[in-house]
Amino acid sequence: MATEEKVVAPKKAAPKKVKAAKVEETAPKAVVAKEAKVAKAPKAKAEKEVKAEKAAVAPKAPVAKKAKAKKGEAAPKAAKALKKSSIKDFDTIIRPIITEKTMSLIQEQNKVTVEVDPKANRAAIKLAFEAVFGVKVSNVHIANVRAKSTRRGGRYEGSVPGFKKAIVTLAEGQALDLFKE
Repeated sequence: MATEEKVVAPKKAAPKKVKAAKVEETAPKAVVAKEAKVAKAPKAKAEKEVKAEKAAVAPKAPVAKKAKAKKGEAAPKAAKALKKSSIKDFDTIIRPIITEKTMSLIQEQNKVTVEVDPKANRAAIKLAFEAVFGVKVSNVHIANVRAKSTRRGGRYEGSVPGFKKAIVTLAEGQALDLFKE
């Protein structure tokens, strides 16, 4: 029997990029970078032309002019949208304080009294109150209520812990019902 011999063709070597390497070695880097920019330039010009054509075809939306305030007049204010409430807002406002005095403040002066986080400041209380209850706040007063010692049954001593309270004045025309049924 005759054995068949396979003829294996010699593998061709990949073409070497000697010329490109020589150009980079001999040419300064600035020249190579400039050539790269020149190669990209026609593409960038074509993109700019396409954008210009689209802009010419698309109708432009009317631009609202800002109203300028004259001297002596107040500048017009844009209406602020109320932000969504977060967990931090609910941590800031702990509970409403319900006493005869606070109930009369709600009815007569549109002021709500709440217990707040001891670390909260006026700005944080205002933002939290607006976010949680969805009303506009005009003013915030803060008071630290001291801890008090007390007796239970005349014999046992105890204490009522101190807390921080805020008296929040609602803006005119705003109302808040703490006792929704």
